[in-house]
Amino acid sequence: MADFPYAIVGFDLDGTLLDTSHDLCVALNHALGLAGRPPVPVEDVSRHIGGGAAQMLRSALTESGGVDEAAFDGLQAALLAFYADNIAHHTTFFAGGAAMLDALDARGVKIAIATNKKEALAVRLFEELGILHRFACVIGGDTLGPGRAKPKPDMLHEMVARCGGGAAAFVGDTTFDVGAAKAAGLPVVAVRFGFNDLPAHELGADAVIDHFDELVPALEALASAGRTG
Repeated sequence: MADFPYAIVGFDLDGTLLDTSHDLCVALNHALGLAGRPPVPVEDVSRHIGGGAAQMLRSALTESGGVDEAAFDGLQAALLAFYADNIAHHTTFFAGGAAMLDALDARGVKIAIATNKKEALAVRLFEELGILHRFACVIGGDTLGPGRAKPKPDMLHEMVARCGGGAAAFVGDTTFDVGAAKAAGLPVVAVRFGFNDLPAHELGADAVIDHFDELVPALEALASAGRTG
């Protein structure tokens, strides 16, 4: 199936490929507890997720009384340490995710990850889930240094370069993902089941899907419409 229009398909991690909300919520609430703040219910945590751990913590602290800047770095370190030790207790693919990766593999696609999660945490999560081998590269929010995470395009340019170049598309769930893809000149598909910081149809993506079964046809349709990055 070498005639598939994209040589590379990149994915955001949290809220796109994997439902990490429960494990992130437990870690967030650990940090909030250290700050004397009330916990965030797991069903409500997704709106804090998307820009990396610092933004998630800052968002939750802001809602519950404000951010103590003097204590923030220590709380973030505690959150990350707890999360690293408890990273894969509840995390799973979104429905159809594994089969979708199989379908892309069968078409000879290089599958990449570009996430604002720290690279070491993303790699650790994939290792614990036994799926690290499925990805041609894993680029985290800290991989390229400060100030270069999504929504800037740098990570997606690096993703294409590390995969050897060629037509690429990106899949995400937030304004960070869509903004980065647009800035990088890549077609972008938004997932409606993710941690959307706006309703999926308002993110500005080139296509929106409700289930991973729809991804391959959506990418083929984008290519037919002339959207190849």
